[in-house]
This record gives sequence, C-alpha cells and structure tokens, in this order.
Amino acid sequence: MEIVKMEYSDLLQIQSTLQTDFDDFWNFNIFVSEIQNPNSNYFVAKLENQEIVGFAGVWNDGFDMHITNIVTRKDKRHIGIASNLLEKLINFSKEKKSNSLTLEVNEKNIPAINLYEKYKFKKIGVRKHYYSQNENAIIMTLYF
Repeated sequence: MEIVKMEYSDLLQIQSTLQTDFDDFWNFNIFVSEIQNPNSNYFVAKLENQEIVGFAGVWNDGFDMHITNIVTRKDKRHIGIASNLLEKLINFSKEKKSNSLTLEVNEKNIPAINLYEKYKFKKIGVRKHYYSQNENAIIMTLYF
C-alpha cells in the first residue's frame, strides 16, 4: 500500500462509490473544492493495483493542523489502513512545523477514539450536538 497526495483523478475513481463503499460523509463536489483549497491537503491509500482503499485530509491554518477526515473503505477496515493514513497526517503536520494536530470524533466511535489515543491524542473538549443525529463530538489534540 502507498499513501500519496490526492489528485482529481483519484476522486473520479471513487466518485460512484463515495457514498456506498465509504462513509456517507461528504459528497464529490465538496471533495473537489477541498483538493483545490490551498489550505487543504488530502491523501489516498492505494493498493499495488492502484485501487483506492482510504483517504484522509487536513486543514492548515499556518500554525496548527486540523484533521477533516480519515476514511477507510468499508470492506477494508480493521487491517491498518486508518493507522497508516493517520501516521501520514502526523508526519505531514510535523514536516509543516505545525504546533498541533486536532480533530473531532463522534463520542460513540470507540474504535476511532482508541486509534487516536494509541497515537497519544488527548481529549481536550466536547462539541455538543455536533453530528446530524445530535451526537456529541470529542475534540482531541496531539501536541508536537
């Protein structure tokens, strides 16, 4: 598996399966805007056959990074893809001399919380009713 910068052609490859094989999160047009945004950086995880099995992104405000998403294709979960993507985001943030890397995670998403804690992210707050079902988000940060 390799993790590389997301290109428009990558979005085209996953466009038809974005809402079914990945989480129902953002639509294609939002991703197009994101990869054109100079403050956003997105990466894709590709198998040897160039099949995309995950993606992740960060926003850069000049001092800190904010993870927008880490998504693994539903049929490829629990084999380390999210960990590899998270490591890429951590290393990228360090290369950019960021002070920290922050994210929000659904308080009910225990596997994701465990992943972030494994990489030493700390819980620093809660965003009430952040998600569409009025579920709370835990704010987690990794300081460099």
